[in-house]
Amino acid sequence: MSGHSKFSNIKHKKEKNDAAKGKIFTIIGREIAVAVKEGGPDPENNSKLRDVIAKAKANNMPNDTINRGIKKAAGDTGSVNYETVTYEGYGPNGTAIIVKALTDNKNRTAANVRNAFTKGYGNIGTQGCVSYMFDEKGQILIDREEYDGDPDELMMQALDAGAEDFVEEEDSFEIITDPASFSAVREELEAAEVPMANAEVTMIPQTYVTLTAEEDINHMNKILDLLEEDDDVQQVYHNWDE
Repeated sequence: MSGHSKFSNIKHKKEKNDAAKGKIFTIIGREIAVAVKEGGPDPENNSKLRDVIAKAKANNMPNDTINRGIKKAAGDTGSVNYETVTYEGYGPNGTAIIVKALTDNKNRTAANVRNAFTKGYGNIGTQGCVSYMFDEKGQILIDREEYDGDPDELMMQALDAGAEDFVEEEDSFEIITDPASFSAVREELEAAEVPMANAEVTMIPQTYVTLTAEEDINHMNKILDLLEEDDDVQQVYHNWDE
């Protein structure tokens, strides 16, 4: 379920307008800046930066833009320092929502996130109130249309590289790893020229909540839309079965 839903969402976002693409590039640009600050500008010696570059390429970010982001983060000692912040809360009918942000102003980000929850009739909870309902995992998604090889060979390749699970969906393959093994598995597949639609460490729900009332669905979409519009917000995880 998670693979199919996640893949569909990613495909939908990639097909959306230039504004959505600009948002994705903003998110990745901040991730590049943080990775360079933490581990240096050389991808060979910085696995986190390698992972972000792979994510950038999967989202069709031009190489020039990637390289400019790395050089800017490496050379500008006065550049913005982003801080990672996480918010947890509830949407309609007890849906669990986790929001991860990179910000240079925690007060602004907290106000914006709280506003998104309020307008969607949800509420912010305390740290840890919903994260126990999710598992942190590496997740690699491969579009079946883009992959010409044999699925069984792909599965064995992923498992031999250290993956925990391999799931065949109607339109995609989903590879799950523990966070520590994610980079090694991704790099193994990259070396084998396996086309990856998305590759990241994510939060996967243990169970899903179905919303049937139109009002609840509208409120949930309101929360997610407002969060998606906020440049500080990097990722939103939830257990709504869309």
